[in-house]
Amino acid sequence: MNLKNVLKYAISLAIAGGLLWFTFQQSHLDVADLWRKLSAADFRWILVSAVLTLVAHWSRAERWRTLLEPVVPQRPTSLDATVSVLTGYLANMALPRAGEVARCGTLYRLSGVPVNVSFGTVVAERLFDVLMLLLLLAATFVLEFDRLSQFFMEFLGGKLPKGSSGSSILMLAGAVLLGLALLGWFLFNRYREALGKHPVYQKVSGFLSGLLEGLLSVRKLRRPGAFLFHTLLIWTMYYLMSYTLFFAMPATANLGPLAGLTILVVGSLGMAAPTPGGIGSFHLLVGQVALLYDLTSQDGQVLATFIHGVSTLMIIILGILSLLVVLLRRNKMTEIADVLDDPKAIKL
Repeated sequence: MNLKNVLKYAISLAIAGGLLWFTFQQSHLDVADLWRKLSAADFRWILVSAVLTLVAHWSRAERWRTLLEPVVPQRPTSLDATVSVLTGYLANMALPRAGEVARCGTLYRLSGVPVNVSFGTVVAERLFDVLMLLLLLAATFVLEFDRLSQFFMEFLGGKLPKGSSGSSILMLAGAVLLGLALLGWFLFNRYREALGKHPVYQKVSGFLSGLLEGLLSVRKLRRPGAFLFHTLLIWTMYYLMSYTLFFAMPATANLGPLAGLTILVVGSLGMAAPTPGGIGSFHLLVGQVALLYDLTSQDGQVLATFIHGVSTLMIIILGILSLLVVLLRRNKMTEIADVLDDPKAIKL
């Protein structure tokens, strides 16, 4: 690991630690209180969440296999793809954004799929996950409009005129965004030729073209129905993985399905932050959004820690098991190669 990567990891870890310290300070939650509340949880629900986690990771591996079908002569096995996915998740715990490379490198070791080929399919896969997250975000906003507008009203506090409603705030925000969009479109059309020569514009344009190409790559799939099925299954399992943990603690057992949807979306945004395993960012966002559902600041933080802790523990356990599978497979392949190279081992 070079100095640049060491610095990036150190900064990422410092941000995670700072956010984690801030969230626990804001909620006035100490380690003793946290342990007491977690100890009272019904750990049978962890087993349910663990099974759902396995289904989610297997489904992600199967979806990846459908993307690889048109670009590789022979699809990797379901086990190889699943092990590669889990190894990538474990790598992300150590170094943010390293998981994609580790995932593709593991698949190459197990199945011989070139890294550049598999990496392109991972990028396309991520694009569809971003699209799903945006759809879920829009659905959450529509279904929880009153609750979210109340949250923004309380957040802005005295900065708004008296009598302002959530609807008026959102209408004003929409009008401002529409005005900015129209202004941007006018400036773009007027200075398009000059912008086209600017290197920054060329990079952004090329990046957006690549995103569009990745999204449209689903048309080349041999089994588009399977791809869409696994996409829906992955996100359904993600939802249930956290929602079932609500029932493990008395303070959160009465939270409804919409609370699960909100925490799924907000938690996904927290996991996407550049911190190791979403540490700190997940706790901050989920702890804050839990306040919308009448949880105390402490109970919200306990819920965030519980969900994140179970998810992290599963990634560590499954990731280590996957690494063992890779090592055993490599040793087995080495033994076979040694036998083939030894003329005395080949008996006619």
